[in-house]
Amino acid sequence: MTTPRSVSTSLARLSYTPTSPVPKSLGRDCGRVPTFPARPRGFALRLWSSPVMAAAGVGGNGSPAAPGDSTGSSRIGEVKRVTKETNVYVKINLDGTGVADCSTGIPFLDHMLDQLASHGLFDVYVKATGDTHIDDHHSNEDIALAIGTALLQSLGDRKGINRFGHFTAPLDEAAVEVILDLSGRPHLSCGLDIPTQRVGTYDTQLVEHFFQSLVNTSGMTLHIRQLAGKNSHHIIEACFKAFARALRQATEYDLRRHGTVPSSKGVLSRS
Repeated sequence: MTTPRSVSTSLARLSYTPTSPVPKSLGRDCGRVPTFPARPRGFALRLWSSPVMAAAGVGGNGSPAAPGDSTGSSRIGEVKRVTKETNVYVKINLDGTGVADCSTGIPFLDHMLDQLASHGLFDVYVKATGDTHIDDHHSNEDIALAIGTALLQSLGDRKGINRFGHFTAPLDEAAVEVILDLSGRPHLSCGLDIPTQRVGTYDTQLVEHFFQSLVNTSGMTLHIRQLAGKNSHHIIEACFKAFARALRQATEYDLRRHGTVPSSKGVLSRS
């Protein structure tokens, strides 16, 4: 038996463990919903904390670990929304590694959801079909409603989280600031000034509608402010990147709270 190769860093170690080859017949998409995190075929990838990470209370993705959580369980929300206009399935892991697998029927929205996963370090799986032969409005709205509901599920009672997030993201000439509060109270203030009606085939009016729909079901207070920008693509992408980073801040654990609810009322919920 060969000895597995391993690579160590100061914070985490990765071990490579050979496994049996994957038959070609199993390489096709069997229609199953993937589990997180996604692993390349042919080998198993294991990530565990080093003594340095454990002492600092840092989880496998570099974020603070849940207070008192020795199981390493992830916060996952899963939603299926079906109407006469759309069929949407969403799965989000707040404690992911930035894996994105999104097919919404709206290419530009797929690109923006990739930003949400990559910069928030969330695992985001979205599959949607809808009446995009009419326009993208219904799909854009229902996807956002489902994502908001999945966030609501994954946050649970919100014990121990930071609750607040604030980030400003630049993209070339554009810069967008996002401030959010996982308060349980839905509110959106959106100050985007997008100069063109479309980016590719995507109607830029749908950006604000996307965030309004997400806010409504997640119970989030969200402020978006454009600081600079002339290129529509850059402005929207900077917005999604800033949102991802602010949401990452808000959902991560504050170790000093020791698992308590970050509210003087003792409760953070939609009710």
